[in-house]
Amino acid sequence: MGSMLRQEVSPTQDPILFLQLAFTSTFFAGLFQASLGFLRLGFIIDFLSKATLIGFMAGAAIIVSLQQLKALLGITHFTKEMGLVPVMSSVFHNTKEWSWQTILMGSSFLIFLLVTRHISIKKPKLFWVSAGAPLLSVILSTLIIFVFKAQKHGISVIGKLEQGLNPPSWNMLHFHGSHIGLVLKTGLITGIISLTEGIAVGRTFAAIKNYQVDGNKEMIAIGVMNVVGSTTSCYITTGAFSRSAVNHNAGAKTAVSNIVMAVTVMVTLLFLMPLFRYTPNLVLGAIIVTAVVGLIDLPAAYQIWKVDKFDFVVMLCAFFGVIFISVQEGLALAVGISIFKMVLQMTRPKTVVLGNIPGTDIFRNKHQYKDAVSIPGFLILSIQAPINFANSNYLNDRIMRWILDYEDEEDTKSHSSLRYVLLDLAAVSAIDTNGVTFFQELRRVLEKKGVELVLVNPVGEVMEKLQNAGGTDNLLQPNMLYLTVGEAVSSLFSSMKRVSISQD
Repeated sequence: MGSMLRQEVSPTQDPILFLQLAFTSTFFAGLFQASLGFLRLGFIIDFLSKATLIGFMAGAAIIVSLQQLKALLGITHFTKEMGLVPVMSSVFHNTKEWSWQTILMGSSFLIFLLVTRHISIKKPKLFWVSAGAPLLSVILSTLIIFVFKAQKHGISVIGKLEQGLNPPSWNMLHFHGSHIGLVLKTGLITGIISLTEGIAVGRTFAAIKNYQVDGNKEMIAIGVMNVVGSTTSCYITTGAFSRSAVNHNAGAKTAVSNIVMAVTVMVTLLFLMPLFRYTPNLVLGAIIVTAVVGLIDLPAAYQIWKVDKFDFVVMLCAFFGVIFISVQEGLALAVGISIFKMVLQMTRPKTVVLGNIPGTDIFRNKHQYKDAVSIPGFLILSIQAPINFANSNYLNDRIMRWILDYEDEEDTKSHSSLRYVLLDLAAVSAIDTNGVTFFQELRRVLEKKGVELVLVNPVGEVMEKLQNAGGTDNLLQPNMLYLTVGEAVSSLFSSMKRVSISQD
């Protein structure tokens, strides 16, 4: 948001206008997000696959952890960028700013928090050990700094913080003027990014805790939050990854934790701010690192590698995209590749050759079942996807190649010529106009070759559309329509024998 608004307004030269634009952009972002929820467009989150979420989760965990190096090393001048390269470059270009006192103290508390987390994982009944460790760390570190005056020895502390709550900002919203286009564009883009990240984080923790996320409710909640926030001095926000991880690590189970958190923050802002003056930044960094490090799921990544190599590539794209580019670009890249996979599967549907299991009337994929045998005079194919404009030409070319391969094989073996092409349509859930035309043209081409087209077990919608097509080349003739492949082969094979006997 800041980078987009700075294109036209300087926050230093005109801070009031900059705030007005920020709050107004937040309002439009929230309005856009809530509108998506009310319009029932929550299905958009379905494009965030498990592979995408695992890659995003691991990448975000690493990026958030690396951001804490500023506090854990005591670096003063640190990059504001989130990528791996600028962060590590900032770390090693500022080695002179490293503080051994900060590193020693930060490492000690980090080890303490990791040990308590490990104890809680190994013994779930001791969850309170991990839940109370962050608060104990804050108290101990604050006392150490206060007693030993460690802030004078290079350890960075939070320092003096202003008390009180920010005033309402509803009077700073501007829906007119020369900058209305800027705030609309900023609100739309930041709203999409905020929504994507928030739902991705929600889906991540839902997968960990085995519960469901309603995308529409999430959109409405985030949108309303930002609309209300724009009137209470808040810029656009979402479900923060690091804070959600801390909440999860503390053992929070329901949204009541947010209410408790909000009340606690309000009371702290009003009355307790002086107590945090000596709290070191390093302990906050250690708490965040401990929370997010457990979200790198290596076993799940290995499982994806074993099951689906393409999904593994999607996961890596999300992971490396988040690390080397940014969170939003990483997610966009992974979602884009996932959509490409869907389009590829839709335009290149799987078609397999079926063979008979000897001694039965069962027909299975010949590539999968090595014992399956072909029936002389029959080419039996199974189409395993809906047939539409995107794949009808591919299917036609694919089937014609199967026919040519069959004819070449038969010529070599000197067997009977091809008489029937059986299409098992049990897995074809739908067709469109192009699909109907595909069947009609395929039948005409086969008739010229002296081959008959037989349809097996078409579902209701497919049968209805083929029947509505009607015409002179009706595809649903009783003698060319069967319920099972076994029934079709048995009936047609008997017909072939009767014709052969009569000719003899």
